[in-house]
Amino acid sequence: MKKESSQLVPGKVITHPAAPIKGDPLGIDGVDYIEIYSANALQSAYYYTQAFGFEAIAYRGPETGFREAASYVLRQGKLTFVISSPLTLRSPIAQQILVHGDTVHDIALKVSNAEAFYNETIKRGAVSAEPLTEWIDFAGTIRRAAIHTYGDVLHSIVERNNYTGQFWPGFVPYTDLFQPFPVRGSEVGLRAFDHAVGNVELGKMIHWVNFYRDVLGFTEIQGFSDDDISTEYSALMSKVMSDGTGKVKFPINEPATGKRKSQIEEYLDFHEGPGVQHVAMLTGDIISTVSALKERGVRFLRVPDTYYEELEKRVGTIKEDIKKIAELGILVDRDDDGYLLQIFTQPVHQRPTLFFEIIQRCGSRGFGIGNFKALFESIELEQARRGNL
Repeated sequence: MKKESSQLVPGKVITHPAAPIKGDPLGIDGVDYIEIYSANALQSAYYYTQAFGFEAIAYRGPETGFREAASYVLRQGKLTFVISSPLTLRSPIAQQILVHGDTVHDIALKVSNAEAFYNETIKRGAVSAEPLTEWIDFAGTIRRAAIHTYGDVLHSIVERNNYTGQFWPGFVPYTDLFQPFPVRGSEVGLRAFDHAVGNVELGKMIHWVNFYRDVLGFTEIQGFSDDDISTEYSALMSKVMSDGTGKVKFPINEPATGKRKSQIEEYLDFHEGPGVQHVAMLTGDIISTVSALKERGVRFLRVPDTYYEELEKRVGTIKEDIKKIAELGILVDRDDDGYLLQIFTQPVHQRPTLFFEIIQRCGSRGFGIGNFKALFESIELEQARRGNL
């Protein structure tokens, strides 16, 4: 029975026998939310609202009766981020932040049947991180379970077919609180999740490729060797896994042998193990989006100006102004289906780990292989400045 309360209703673990499965038990509807653990969720949420244009829509913390963490829910377009901080050193969140710094903890998958999805993945060898649990308030019921993937990253499995609330039982609308920061800055045109890249240790890429294939039913849609992704000094290997709908794409990187330390090795050193390297966010107008982000102080990687000297010869005609593309430092690549435009932020905190990609797809379904050499040379310049190359 639903409880008429906006406060947290402790999750009730489901123990009844599994219901019969109808249709595809591994059907994924997309990414529901991405949770980032941060040492200071208040300041991080302010940064993402004011710099990236997200709207703070919900909150949970001690003011709402939740004593384990403070969490801000941010949304723009179809993108939802949850920024969470521990309230005590005893919190598991505190331990992860101590090890990793600010880090992506959970890429939650939205499904139509959490019970069927969870049971099937466990049967296929997934390690449970949270049993199937119901969360209830006046707006309905959410079902969630979670499984482990590389490092400390989880995939929550979220079914919200019978929930009409803004985000989750126990969260209150952000506007109901004394607001420590404005609800949001102006939107910058971010629309949706495109992909999230995981960095894993040398020799572990195939292990996790097999995990996504055998446990979650993903397929490999692209693969890049160290010949494809290399510079004079460093290299990496990557394979891109995708669900059947193409809505959820996870490239997985591992370092390759080079003369000096690769960007993946630097990440693994400073993150203290595997984790999410970056999250790519879709925009319909990358020039407008990047211009707005730069005005608000977001810093981006910059490739040498020579990259643009024969850009049109390399990628063909594009509808965007090449002079403006060059001015902003945006990269362009083309494949058989069209072209894409992309740019990468600097790391968003002190460790050279988590960063973001802004991407506009004009038909292309690729990941910018033609930009890899120029991009990685730019990253190596930043590594050299940090003394880590």
